Amino acid sequence: MDTAAAIKLLLSASIVLLVFALGLQASFADATSLLRNLLRSPHRLLRALLAMYVVVPAAAVALAWVFELPPGLRAGLLAVAIAPIPPILPGKQLKFGGDRAYVFGLLVAVSLSSIVVIPLMVLLLDLVYGRDTTFGPASVLRVVGLSVLLPLIAGLVTRHGWPSLAERIAPWVSRIGTTLLLASLVPILIAAWPTLLPLWGQHALLATAALAALAMAAGHLLGGPDADERATLAIASAMRHPGVALALVARHAVDESRGIAVVLLYLIVGTVLTTLYGLWCSRRDAPARGAA
Repeated sequence: MDTAAAIKLLLSASIVLLVFALGLQASFADATSLLRNLLRSPHRLLRALLAMYVVVPAAAVALAWVFELPPGLRAGLLAVAIAPIPPILPGKQLKFGGDRAYVFGLLVAVSLSSIVVIPLMVLLLDLVYGRDTTFGPASVLRVVGLSVLLPLIAGLVTRHGWPSLAERIAPWVSRIGTTLLLASLVPILIAAWPTLLPLWGQHALLATAALAALAMAAGHLLGGPDADERATLAIASAMRHPGVALALVARHAVDESRGIAVVLLYLIVGTVLTTLYGLWCSRRDAPARGAA
């Protein structure tokens, strides 16, 4: 096994472990909350889909035009705009006070809907930019299923059947997953750094920062009256699934290396901005939570 394959294996293992750890802390009722209440309150899921799969892609198309991004950079920006929720996002949302049922319900509902929505978005982009590719439901299901749905279900089943065991092992599984994630991301960033550096002078940083900010604004404004749900949707709208985004770049980018660099740059910028936003929400809501 070469170094690149080993790093890819570490990254995949880290994501599986982190999602499994999340499942150990949730319940089936949490994970299916939005889907079970779809008929009674469809607006909660529809607002999320509107923010993530309409507003954010439209913003990416507009920003690519405004900044006159070349094809490789444009492909990377559009790829992150139509990718679904990243598999480790719920941990971040819960850290900043997100409601457990809404956080996990959103993860499952958006992941399932992405199997249908993303191929339609890819078809639309093919019509606009004239690139004929194949990225259908099976491709999305493979990525999302292996990185989100299967490890989450495994964690949920473990918690349901052996709750005391789940409570004991969840912190350790999370720590191991985090360690493996750092061990895999560091060499990836080092290898990509020579490609990332030239992007600073090509409006890529401004475009990615603007997209992340607009995505958070869309989620915040469409999140409804509940402050926690607004914050959860804002973070979910800005953070995207790197596996799906990179797979899309591989099929759409003329300059694949620069497209991958934009995806990595967006993940860095998005992580920083959503962390700052989450800290702001925590401080803003601290007096109310203390009074309660």
